[in-house]
Amino acid sequence: MEATPPPPRTPTVPRPPEERSPSPSPRRSSAPRRRSPPTRSPQAQGVSVIARQTGLSKAVTHRILRDLVAGQFLSFDADRKLYRLGPGALSIGLAAMRGRRHLGRPRLPHDRPEQGGDRVTPVRKNIDETFSDQGVSMHDGPLEGLRVVDASTILAGPLCAQILGDFGADVVKIEHPTAGDGMRGHGESKDGVSLWWKEISRNKQTIGLSLSAPEGASLFLRLMERTDVLIENFRPGTLERWGLGPDRLHEVNPGLVIVRITGFGQTGPYAGRAGFGTLAEAMSGFAHLTGEAEGPPTLPAFGLADSICGIAASSATMMALWERERDPEKRGQVVDMSLLEPIMTAVGPSPTVYQQLGTIAHRHGNRSTNNAPRNTYLTSDGHWVAVSTSAQTIAERVMRLVGHPEVIDEPWFATGAGRVRHVELLDRLLGDWVAERTREEVVAEFTAAGAAVAPVYNARDLVEDPHVRETGMLTSVDDADLGSVLMHNVMWRMSRTPGRIRFTGRDLGADTDHVLVEELGCDPATLSDLRERKIIA
Repeated sequence: MEATPPPPRTPTVPRPPEERSPSPSPRRSSAPRRRSPPTRSPQAQGVSVIARQTGLSKAVTHRILRDLVAGQFLSFDADRKLYRLGPGALSIGLAAMRGRRHLGRPRLPHDRPEQGGDRVTPVRKNIDETFSDQGVSMHDGPLEGLRVVDASTILAGPLCAQILGDFGADVVKIEHPTAGDGMRGHGESKDGVSLWWKEISRNKQTIGLSLSAPEGASLFLRLMERTDVLIENFRPGTLERWGLGPDRLHEVNPGLVIVRITGFGQTGPYAGRAGFGTLAEAMSGFAHLTGEAEGPPTLPAFGLADSICGIAASSATMMALWERERDPEKRGQVVDMSLLEPIMTAVGPSPTVYQQLGTIAHRHGNRSTNNAPRNTYLTSDGHWVAVSTSAQTIAERVMRLVGHPEVIDEPWFATGAGRVRHVELLDRLLGDWVAERTREEVVAEFTAAGAAVAPVYNARDLVEDPHVRETGMLTSVDDADLGSVLMHNVMWRMSRTPGRIRFTGRDLGADTDHVLVEELGCDPATLSDLRERKIIA
């Protein structure tokens, strides 16, 4: 985020007397850490009153109110010290306070409840209403109570934090107080509002904080005292220059898991290089293997290396947390994650093949070197379909379907390698059959025959697909700027703790005061000075 190193010594932002405590012991108790509450604010008093009235715990009541405020169903009137209902909020607020299992959008007159539950099936036919909050639960997910700080930028780190947040983690997103996160400027926008930001930063509180400024670094250290996971992707050595390296962070919180995502890792001759997904896609062998045989190496049209790394980083994070729970001293550790290694694994065993056989694979378009036919084929109505015959039985079904069972009896047809040697024949037989039929006819006949086919989709096709709709792979989420926003749902289904999208990506600094005042007990006057000096936003 910043490149200016701080002075050698880091001054400390004064704490309220009740927040001061002796240096933490290197040995952590197995009991959950207790966060020292600051002086109770009017909002905190309101939480206590509502908790008593509803019989819910203060923690659950706080989460419900926080989510309702984030969705603009509630607002807090600081002058009168009370919460006010927003338009359409009454039904969702009552459902939450009564402890209903499902917390979705407010029920509307033309919705009908599914038999035997509170879920709502919309009967409206436009896109926004077709994708309802399917399976959304009041339970935030299996990671509820886990504090994650996302101090990373484009794209792997934010995706890792998004996944953790989708499944209940309490994520605080740190951005540069003036520049913000570069993700805000990536991809398409509507009326100046970044569409990608709304998804990648969902379920994240956002604060503006300059880590290179001594005062900002001091606040960051205080935040780390009550954090379980830090995700960062600065160049190696940057946090250390700011006095925020792992050794210092583990002094204030021995149990902290630090996930460090860089292009090439924290060590080695390339560690200091600028690292982006494009470079990993090039070096991993992906670009070398992608494209037509006579064409140039081809890069993906999206953040492939970053996305693979982000998903892998979420897995690595959970491994480190699991090990922390088993460690008698409850110690955290550093996870050194590069963009290069996960996509190298995804590309396959080419280094092993080279070491053992001395051969190097080359580009071959959409065909496979392992089986045939495998390609994309053009239908009579101008669409493309993809066919795979990885299994022998599937290959036989395809050739019977297209009217050429005679090739099945050929000796070479019995193995994938043999079929590859006759790929021109097989592609022609299958391609001619597909070219005489529409996409709908091809998919229907393949499905009836038990063969493997899929249409090549664009975004409209994906949104309109009945399977995508029925299974809730996409979902509509209310947003203060854009109204109803269609986005990817949580990435997998869990039967008891499904996770949910509580709110979309927020404005820069939307939660700075809440985190620094309500959680850390900072003096508002001090924050006003820091904001004026652009240390916070």
